[in-house]
Amino acid sequence: MAPYKRKTPEEILYSISRLHWGRLKIIIGSVSGSGKTYQMLHEGRLLKQQGIDVVISAVSTMQRAETVEQSLELERVPSIHWQKDGKEQKDLPLEALLERNPEVVLVDGLAHRNRKDARFPTRLEDIRYLMDHGISVITTINVYELAGVADIIYQKTGIRAEDTVPLNTLELADEVRLIDVSPETILKRMNEGVLGDQTHPALSRRGNLGVLRELSLRLVAEGVNDSLEKYREEHGLIGPSGATERILVSAQYHWNGSLHVRRGQQIAKRLNGDLLVVTFVLSKQTLSKEQQAFKRSIQKLVKKVGAKFEELPLLHLRKLPSTLVRYAIQSNVTRIVMGHSKKNRWQEYWQGSIGNRVLRKTRNIDLFLMADRAEQEGERILPIKASRKGEEYPFHRLSSTEIEKKIETIRRGTFKVYIGAAPGVGKTYKMLQEGNILLKKGIDVVIGLLETHGRKETIEQMGELPVIPRAKTTYLGTQLEEMDTEAIIVRHPEVVLVDELAHTNVPGSPTKKRYEDITRLLENGISVITTVNVQHLESLNDAVEQLTGVRVRETVPDAVLKMANEVELIDVTPQMLQERMRDGKIYGLEKVNQALQSFFKMGNLIALRELALREIADDVDERLEAWDREVSLRGPWSRREVIFVCVDLGPRSERLIRRGFRIAYRLKAEWFVHYVHCGGVKTDQDQKRLDALRHLTERLGGKMEVAETNNRRKIHEDLLNRMNEVHTTQLIIGYSRRPLWYTLFKESMVHYLLRNARHMDMLIVADFDPAIADQTL
Repeated sequence: MAPYKRKTPEEILYSISRLHWGRLKIIIGSVSGSGKTYQMLHEGRLLKQQGIDVVISAVSTMQRAETVEQSLELERVPSIHWQKDGKEQKDLPLEALLERNPEVVLVDGLAHRNRKDARFPTRLEDIRYLMDHGISVITTINVYELAGVADIIYQKTGIRAEDTVPLNTLELADEVRLIDVSPETILKRMNEGVLGDQTHPALSRRGNLGVLRELSLRLVAEGVNDSLEKYREEHGLIGPSGATERILVSAQYHWNGSLHVRRGQQIAKRLNGDLLVVTFVLSKQTLSKEQQAFKRSIQKLVKKVGAKFEELPLLHLRKLPSTLVRYAIQSNVTRIVMGHSKKNRWQEYWQGSIGNRVLRKTRNIDLFLMADRAEQEGERILPIKASRKGEEYPFHRLSSTEIEKKIETIRRGTFKVYIGAAPGVGKTYKMLQEGNILLKKGIDVVIGLLETHGRKETIEQMGELPVIPRAKTTYLGTQLEEMDTEAIIVRHPEVVLVDELAHTNVPGSPTKKRYEDITRLLENGISVITTVNVQHLESLNDAVEQLTGVRVRETVPDAVLKMANEVELIDVTPQMLQERMRDGKIYGLEKVNQALQSFFKMGNLIALRELALREIADDVDERLEAWDREVSLRGPWSRREVIFVCVDLGPRSERLIRRGFRIAYRLKAEWFVHYVHCGGVKTDQDQKRLDALRHLTERLGGKMEVAETNNRRKIHEDLLNRMNEVHTTQLIIGYSRRPLWYTLFKESMVHYLLRNARHMDMLIVADFDPAIADQTL
């Protein structure tokens, strides 16, 4: 709804009726033992401290000491106990709860089924009954207890829940929060006996735990995306948000239509995006028998790959580009996939090129032009099972160099990263909490660097953890402090806690970035637990700016996150985060209003949360594929890919390089960044700019190439020759928007490659324009 649109009488009545309902918050986890009950009780304690009337009922602490401790201060309304197959069950005492009439009830096991003579057969119905009487509920559920994903989980892991709730149950909730735990943590808890002896045998496999975790992350991300789209619609915003990928395939009823759909499916699956397929049919034209046959096959294929299909009428073929772009904007598409016609420059001029006209009309949407490989290679779609390293020669005797590398890996410390969507989600608190738990187990843990930002709860969580004093240094007449890496190495603890992974050290320090200090600690056999926000990942820099309007200056290479043994997301709902902000628990009260109007706007927080959920889900899937390709949800890529990124010295080159990295990483591809200098000696400014691009490329693991020529007319030809030399399969290039008259006299790089590089895929990356992104309908 537009912000100033008057509500209908029905909408007003509905809004009034909602004032009397209780709220529902669901805490979801990948598996029993992930900490859902602990977190629910912890939130209950915080609500009680705020003066909210909170009780607990039918809560199962499993006699876990930390969970029991959280429940001690909360009033318990006794549940109804009964036996099922020799196991004790707990039902909610509805009448007692109504008589007590608290503001909030904490209850475990949303998927629980009640005894035969209960008022309602399920706990879900109990909860709705309480909400109808104005009582709010916070409850818990495991991902495999959601009916919509139960079949996938059973197929992948062999785990099936006794009782489930419909998948749309999550839509009833005002808030859904994910408790993310790595497989390593769950396995550790199992080995320590914390989870008891009632866990499913299949949960002892790291791959199965990874599948459950990834599905949890993606499920919550989908819900967050729905709320983000609703928010953007209510505020009249159009176009893609930047938090998720949505791929649109333009396919005609032709022999290559299925190839385009298949390629779109590959891209959507690898980028974990939605897939849409659209076909345009001339209004006055009747489909031939051949076209009807192609239509049936494409519809069948679209259904098989789980895409959305639409057939739209078209008045004239020349209207296709504008109609396609309009449809893409209305559908929040981030990338259009299509083929391109084989025409020379003058045919394009006289007859027109659909690809060129789509390029001229698109804003903030990438265009993927699919290579014409069918004649030589066919579809090349079927996935293959790639061999893992070490499997080809299992009896190979290690050389002395290989043995040394193995020993270095064994000696290296363990690296764990807590990641969040924004400041204030609780990463530092969680890091300190884990540090205290390890300390109680007799492990030598110290604080290497801590930023409490004056938060009372964080300071209290330090407990008895010893702190390594910071090193003092003077810069521009001011005394500053940094982590004393040398002192930590001398002290040589088993584990060190280090806050703010993306921090840049004071100029003149032995290392430029804190992640370099952490690398040194790991190499010295010291394990590190650290924190970072998702917006600090280098490859997401452009996406974060698109989402929030803020360019993050401090970044870490994605490789730092990939080298972590464990990565866990601290998920907090935007509502809870804004509440913390208003209470002064993130920034000082004097900064609250400014923060809520800028970075901490609801739309930003929703989008960043979705970005974080999807990024960690991708990380989980990459690790799954490394452990066991059979359980990887996306599956391996089906062919060797080589990515070639063309850059100039303009401001958008970083965007192209980051895009190249993200695509290459998902495709397990080799990738090159290529710049051609034309004419004369490079200026100091040119060299400085080139060094910056080279540094970014190498930080992200690519290869930067610089070529020189004195003939501007040969630049296009030389570039194409180099692409062919490295066997490029996908070209990434930006698009310079020029007046129509200019293209009549001078052929652009993109237009030259459209005609001469048909044997490779081309991704033409849109320049993000915030003014266009913020347009209202």
